[in-house]
Amino acid sequence: MASVDRTSKPSFTKALFLGNTHSELVMPYPLLAGAERAKVDALASSAREYLTGTYDPWKAEEQRWVGDDTIRDLGERGLLGLFVDEQYGGQGLSQTGYCRVMEEFGRVDGALAVVMGVHQSIGTKPIYLYGTDDQKARWLPDLAAGRKLAAFVLTEPNVGSDAYNLETWAERQADGSWILNGEKRWIGNGSKDVLTVFARSDLGHVALVVEKGAEGLSTGPRFDTLGLRANNLQRVHFDNVRVPAENLLGEPGDGFRIAMNTLNNGRMSMGTSIAGGMKAFLDFTLEHANTREQFGRKLIDFEMVEEKAAWMNTQIYGLESMSYLTTGLVDRGVADFSLESAMTKVVASDVGWKALNKAFQVHGGTAYMGDHLLSKALRDFRIFPIFEGANDVMRAYVALNGVKGLSEALPDVRALTVGAPGKAIGVLAPYVADRVNRALRPEKLAGAHPSVGKQVSAVAEQVARLRDRAEAALRTHGKKVQEKQLVQKRLSDAASGIYAQVAVISRITAVIHRDGVPAAGAERAVAVDFCDRAARQVGRELRSLEVNSDQVTNQLGKAVRQRKGYAFDL
Repeated sequence: MASVDRTSKPSFTKALFLGNTHSELVMPYPLLAGAERAKVDALASSAREYLTGTYDPWKAEEQRWVGDDTIRDLGERGLLGLFVDEQYGGQGLSQTGYCRVMEEFGRVDGALAVVMGVHQSIGTKPIYLYGTDDQKARWLPDLAAGRKLAAFVLTEPNVGSDAYNLETWAERQADGSWILNGEKRWIGNGSKDVLTVFARSDLGHVALVVEKGAEGLSTGPRFDTLGLRANNLQRVHFDNVRVPAENLLGEPGDGFRIAMNTLNNGRMSMGTSIAGGMKAFLDFTLEHANTREQFGRKLIDFEMVEEKAAWMNTQIYGLESMSYLTTGLVDRGVADFSLESAMTKVVASDVGWKALNKAFQVHGGTAYMGDHLLSKALRDFRIFPIFEGANDVMRAYVALNGVKGLSEALPDVRALTVGAPGKAIGVLAPYVADRVNRALRPEKLAGAHPSVGKQVSAVAEQVARLRDRAEAALRTHGKKVQEKQLVQKRLSDAASGIYAQVAVISRITAVIHRDGVPAAGAERAVAVDFCDRAARQVGRELRSLEVNSDQVTNQLGKAVRQRKGYAFDL
């Protein structure tokens, strides 16, 4: 029986909160090369050919499903089992290779990208990661070929972000089977074939595979959504559904970890799909701005339009760098990538939304028409900051994990008394020496190219300041820091900005080593622009941890709650 890996692994981002930069985890940058690069390029080209030549996103939206013919065609092209081992009919791609192909879906249709992500990133993934050889042989070939579709069945009417407290219940029977009862909602592919269902039991959380047609399993009615209308989003009901013992993934008690680890993997393909969407937004922007004339000039000749295109170009570069550094952590298997995955998801969904708005603004009233692709994208993209971990929750998750590690490394200063000066000196001396050393010689990213030395130094200073500000938050709030979500948001956003800069520095270093300084000149300019922009934003976040209006905000929030709305008249 497969089980969850509980091996402790180093985390690059958790180390940032300690003031450390583990260069060996992020250098050199994981560039695809050789046979896998050729295979990924061929699969991406095949996807692009089909998506731009055959697939019709408007037809899919009208029919409210991407189409069984689309699923069949994509399966025949080998695009539905990208990371599945070749012995089970898949392509055997790395996480990096898989996410690169997923970009192509994001460029064309958010709804199809979600269907593909639900099927592969979170539907098939738990079977791939935690299934026994028999379970993989039983389900993966059909899933990889597109003969069946997979679903990830977690969210419930009363359980969203608080996924630990599931109400769906599984009762183990004497023969090892399980009786499943409960209701799930907002389940993509919920009416399809292979459902990985998460429930609680007397033995802890469990992950059970339920197949279409099981007695007591029912779906519907379907949800009517604002966007992603070609995505089949269902309610799923379990009424004494008997699940065979051999359908348990992992061991009893592993279910929650399986769910969280699956989501950690799945968030990466969301990041790269959004990067693909941003590339399409930039293409739309340039095409429109280079043809549309106002006041006797093309739109692109106006600085405020040109600035939007430049911003999108730089942000795509940063998001790509961050996303594929994170997939590289997965492929190497040496690091805990949970925080990096969460940060990538938050950054991707936030910056993707901003890019869409900029593209929309350039198009003006044209984009507001219901038949414009940007109008459809506006409806589709709004879900990304919400699902697979709401961004507010992900920010709290990053900050609290970082602060937890720091709290374990700090001496208990408040417990020291004047009556024990020797003890105080013994505990505090190493701590003070370490703090002085960080201030005088902040730890730098090792192995970066000298041409980005200024950016490397800036990152080192930011890491030292992140440690200091996180420590100050701990000493100010103690355990109550768990309730200080505005503090958490700033710490998380600062850590995300630092990680993004590290990713860009690592990437441009690898490109310069591969292509040479002259050939990489244009790319280096984009990398430097991204790092400088991100450094300024990180500085703002860290400063706001010292000087802010949180107390006033809290007071006003309480007042408006008491008044139950806006209470001022002219």
